Amino acid sequence: MASPPVSPGFLHIGELSRRTGRSIYTIRWYEQQKLIPGVRRDGAGRRIYREQHVTWLDLLDRLRQSGMSIRQIREYAQLVRRGDATLEQRREMLRAHRELVDRKMTQLAAARAVIDGKIDFYAQWLREGKQPA
Repeated sequence: MASPPVSPGFLHIGELSRRTGRSIYTIRWYEQQKLIPGVRRDGAGRRIYREQHVTWLDLLDRLRQSGMSIRQIREYAQLVRRGDATLEQRREMLRAHRELVDRKMTQLAAARAVIDGKIDFYAQWLREGKQPA
């Protein structure tokens, strides 16, 4: 049974799931973990999301992929819930996380250089038929 339409600009959980590629279970888990601010419910108790939730879920993925913990994301979401008075705190939190990401990227670049060297080493060995010096 399909959900009745919601007001323009609003989405039910099934549509948010389709738009973001996340399962309904995952979206509900995010809510239980207090990672999604601003979720409302309609008169029947169904969750109602806004367009901003599509980009919010993308941000959550990017933060997780870049190493931010669930605890830190929860803190960030709490700051968002508290409103504009927390803009500087949010900015600082993301700036500090970006510094961590930059350090990781530097470490990954160094690791890649070592791996590339080993690939070249094996290529030379295969080409010449003997282990390089």
